[in-house]
Amino acid sequence: VWDEFVGFWITMAFLPATYVNVIVGFCLFRLFDILKPWPISWLDKNISGGLGIMIDDVVAGLAAAAVIALLHSTNLL
Repeated sequence: VWDEFVGFWITMAFLPATYVNVIVGFCLFRLFDILKPWPISWLDKNISGGLGIMIDDVVAGLAAAAVIALLHSTNLL
């Protein structure tokens, strides 16, 4: 469960805590965490132990944060 919290915290770390950012951030983090696009899927399959459990959620959080930053930079959010 902690890996999910950490991934979401990473998503939201540098964003203002608005309702829109929290909802979009949560949805994007869960989308990346569930679908596991590359490189998240590779990390999930090839890194074992505690690091493997955490790293896919950390990268999913970074990916979600990058998408939100892109949305903000293009004034779509």
